[in-house]
Amino acid sequence: MGSSSWSTDAYRARRAYQSSAGSSGFDYHDDVTGTPRDQWRAHPSLDPHGVTVRESRDSDAHPNSLAVSVLFDVTGSMGRVPRSLQAKLPDLFGLLLRRGYVQDPQILFGAIGDATCDRVPLQIGQFESGNELEDDLGNILLEGGGGGQMTESYELAMYFMARHTALDCLEKRGRRGYLFIVGDEMAYGAVKAREVRDVVGDDLAEDVSLPAILDELRRKYEVYFLMPTGSHHFGNDRVREFWRRHLGQNLVLLDDLDAVCETIAVTVGLGEEAIDLEEGLRDLADAGSDQADVVGRALRPLARERGAVVPATALEELAGEGPGVERL
Repeated sequence: MGSSSWSTDAYRARRAYQSSAGSSGFDYHDDVTGTPRDQWRAHPSLDPHGVTVRESRDSDAHPNSLAVSVLFDVTGSMGRVPRSLQAKLPDLFGLLLRRGYVQDPQILFGAIGDATCDRVPLQIGQFESGNELEDDLGNILLEGGGGGQMTESYELAMYFMARHTALDCLEKRGRRGYLFIVGDEMAYGAVKAREVRDVVGDDLAEDVSLPAILDELRRKYEVYFLMPTGSHHFGNDRVREFWRRHLGQNLVLLDDLDAVCETIAVTVGLGEEAIDLEEGLRDLADAGSDQADVVGRALRPLARERGAVVPATALEELAGEGPGVERL
């Protein structure tokens, strides 16, 4: 996947057509939620069950691909996130491409619910370089459920990304991709074998602890958890401490949900050492964004220069022959 290119003109034309037709841009959601809930299913293009691998691969058009994954909680108040992402896609690509943060970004969108009670607890798109991303967003079911116990199945999404994605940026160039999870609750303490069988289709012999799957995931991705204000548990100290314990400074607190795209772009720019934070904030202002102050507050803890290079000696570990990844 990911051989096409992004066109802001095509995006605007499509949005104009949707507006004239009275479409929300989430046609699959609108269709499915008009049926009885026991009939709700993930769109076939986003259904993780039986998927061998989602691939971020180089192509003639994009010879230096970099995988950027954005998975968002669609339960409760978090259902606004994909609508904001849809509106901000030109800003995301504009910063990554026109500002030179990344030569060939390939972006994957996905949605997370609660495997203990939701009909569609996990939806995973493809890595794309062009306007196909609009299709993935438009095919997402915004279930809006959740179990009400301050936990969602983030660990199930981590499992899929750790074991069912393949990245040329890592395999060919020793550079990890980026994974952003946008949510406001805690993960469960383990990936449950039963849920994996039901949702993904893998036959696990036993559960996998959250620390173990996180260690595995970090071999492929630099992992961030974005918590936006306006979400139900944004101010909850227990949730914040949970993610600080597991991700440290990669917990990012956002004063404005609508700043998600800008925050992702600047974070990737920092990680790729294309900018420092002040340069990124100037780029936002130059691009006409009003989110520079929000992004600045969110990313101050990450403002030091950050690389994503994996030493050559660590490549064998990434192939499964060692315990982890060293970051320069």
